Amino acid sequence: MTIWNEKYECIAAEALEQLQLERLQSTLNRVSRNVVFYQKLFKEEEIVPEDIKSLADLRRIPLTDRQTLTKAYPYDMFAVPLREVVRLQTSSGTTRAPIVVGYTRNDVIHWTELVARVLTGAGISRDDVIQISFDYGLFSGALGMHYGAEAVGASVIPASTAGLDRQIAVMKDFRSTVLIAAPGYALRLANMIREMNINPQELFLRVGFFGAETWSENLRHNLEERLRIKAYDFYGLSELFNPGVAGECEAQNGLHIFEDHFIPEIIDPTSGRLLSYGEEGELVLTSITKEAFPLIRYRTGDITTLIRDKCSCGRTTIRMARIKGRTDDMVSIRGVSIFPSQIEEIISRIEGTEPHFQVWIDIEAGKEVVRLLVEISSEIFSDEIKRMQSLSREIKGEIFQLLGLEVEVKLVEPRALLGREEGARRIIDNRNGGE
Repeated sequence: MTIWNEKYECIAAEALEQLQLERLQSTLNRVSRNVVFYQKLFKEEEIVPEDIKSLADLRRIPLTDRQTLTKAYPYDMFAVPLREVVRLQTSSGTTRAPIVVGYTRNDVIHWTELVARVLTGAGISRDDVIQISFDYGLFSGALGMHYGAEAVGASVIPASTAGLDRQIAVMKDFRSTVLIAAPGYALRLANMIREMNINPQELFLRVGFFGAETWSENLRHNLEERLRIKAYDFYGLSELFNPGVAGECEAQNGLHIFEDHFIPEIIDPTSGRLLSYGEEGELVLTSITKEAFPLIRYRTGDITTLIRDKCSCGRTTIRMARIKGRTDDMVSIRGVSIFPSQIEEIISRIEGTEPHFQVWIDIEAGKEVVRLLVEISSEIFSDEIKRMQSLSREIKGEIFQLLGLEVEVKLVEPRALLGREEGARRIIDNRNGGE
């Protein structure tokens, strides 16, 4: 297995701890001098950066959350003057207030390096042709992948979010070997390829990188089978680097976090209590190399676990399990806590369905009513009513058996529900008058 930067990806534990501590102390001094929020926080908590003499001391610093960043809009969390910022991008503002993120020249260099690690971890090289089907705009995913792919030496196609037919034409004509996209968008591409009677083996694709939304292991297998590829997960967030925080290697056994740039923790999302390796909770990250927009103990909102077991690829950095869901995506229905990813996991393994769905929660006659809308394949939708009724019962039964939740199931035709990459919400909760 090829490793982009063995010095840091295979670093010994003692050397890593020393490196992290040095970079952490430098970052704490930077934010205490230049970021008003951290100046006030450190003063209130009586924290002096020089007093943080071990990684364990990091726990003395309170957590930073997204609300803090939105209040700082646009530039109050920057740690450098605007003249030193060479790029500005934002987090998504479709359902939440956006966050403006700045990058110095060194930040862009580090970001490029980290994405090169992600790509190399999955066996990507200068021999590949990479089709990037993320939106090229204020969202950071497309440009992050673009810079990393060029660093690896691959040929890059900035396909953005062109129409599905155009994407497929480019895929065929330019002989793309790697597809980078949101998993929902990739699934629609796979469906279109099937509808156009194109044999995936006629294409040159061999690898897919899918992110920007939570996706299940079943959807991975679905995409691998339909596109005849090996599908990889990667992780990032706009507030730090997106992508570039972690990525799967060819072993596909967790995502390696780049600990020379980030210090990870897991906390109980309700109490904030620090959890141990292997316990599921909310991921907290501290950036220790970012110059323009450093964050200390930032609550990502993503639910995962940290894995310290040795990986067969030879990398020594900690791994994280694939994201299960977000703390703000979780809903409680009749006392049952549900993540959209759990529903996707169930639906995607039932033959005849597509993992596009919406859950509608309403109050009727004083009771909670849950309706699940599920897209099905064109073959099933045009089939006899008995078969559709049987499929509805199967979905309803699986949801009840695995989640303990009674739902009404409605099957809808293909492409009736917008994919998440197009802005649709998966859960519409009308119990309090809607969101």
